[in-house]
Amino acid sequence: MSAPKRTALCDAHVAAGGKMVDFAGWYMPVNYGSQIVEHMAVRADAGMFDVSHMTIIDVGGSRAREFLQRLVANDVDRLDVWGALYGALLNERGGVIDDLIVYRTPAGYRCVVNASTRDKVLAWFEDQAIQGATFVEQSLSMIAVQGPNAVAKCDTVFAGMEAKIDRADGNEAKALAELKPFAALVTNNGWMIGRTGYTGEDGVEIMLPHAEVAVLYEKLLTAGVTPCGLGARDTLRLEAGLNLYGQDLDEETSPLASNIAWTIAWQPDHRDFVGRTAISAERGQCPQKLTGLIMREKGVLRHGQTVITSAGEGVITSGTFSPTMQCAIALVRIPKAAKGECQVDIRGKQKNATIVKPPFVRNGKIYV
Repeated sequence: MSAPKRTALCDAHVAAGGKMVDFAGWYMPVNYGSQIVEHMAVRADAGMFDVSHMTIIDVGGSRAREFLQRLVANDVDRLDVWGALYGALLNERGGVIDDLIVYRTPAGYRCVVNASTRDKVLAWFEDQAIQGATFVEQSLSMIAVQGPNAVAKCDTVFAGMEAKIDRADGNEAKALAELKPFAALVTNNGWMIGRTGYTGEDGVEIMLPHAEVAVLYEKLLTAGVTPCGLGARDTLRLEAGLNLYGQDLDEETSPLASNIAWTIAWQPDHRDFVGRTAISAERGQCPQKLTGLIMREKGVLRHGQTVITSAGEGVITSGTFSPTMQCAIALVRIPKAAKGECQVDIRGKQKNATIVKPPFVRNGKIYV
């Protein structure tokens, strides 16, 4: 078995006291001492995550749009240059190969997919390849800066750096604060910045060369941005009701039985994306849904636990203790008709819980 790969910031994580673990074949920090402190820093101020393990694939050529229009269930044709969207790659059975973000660039498109799905996504692209469309994996570092003060602190950092935000190749933003959600720009030295994230807070994701990431990381530290690990990333995304591939989404489950049905672009009718036929057959009559669960009494909600509802049984796909809400929360796949109170089987004991619609927390606001 090969040793985990290391990001360009690996030594910085170790020096900062990061507790390092093997995650999807990468040596990554799970926390720097307190997952709770890191979580709350993102909710209240600004935190940063090394997400250089993510896979970045650039798609180009005269038929790049046609290629992605067939592979991505969302509609990339609606993207302006430097626009972005969230979507899914489906197999012929309608299962989710991966969820991803697609950016449109002047040269084509940039896809950001999960680290754990790198090999199968690249193989899927190869299997579905068409003449006139090319795809190349990029070797870049990536830092996500998230929180209500993330953009202001990044603007301060960039103002004092050579990588200034003084052009955007068609995007009028001259500062990150002017950049709209799910839009991107480039700095004067080619760093790409998207106003995207995985925490339910405002923020950006910055893609840049490995050789330049350490300087940016240190300047963000100096600006008061808290380094955060995978632990806080997971609790933040679950509070925000965001999916983790491999738990909430997988190749055996339709997006219509998940909480990403909204990403399926059914129009135009003639667009034959992979998986359309399979999921069309269950459109409007999918028997399951992915929704939220809150347990106010003591207990820990975990992946795989059985949920008993008045409409039948379901299963928890992701569960955790919410630092913001101070109670256990989960995403759960249950019968579509299920609502109200339910029970969770925790080590043979049935604990009371309530079915709710996520998100639980976004932009610092508790929704349930």
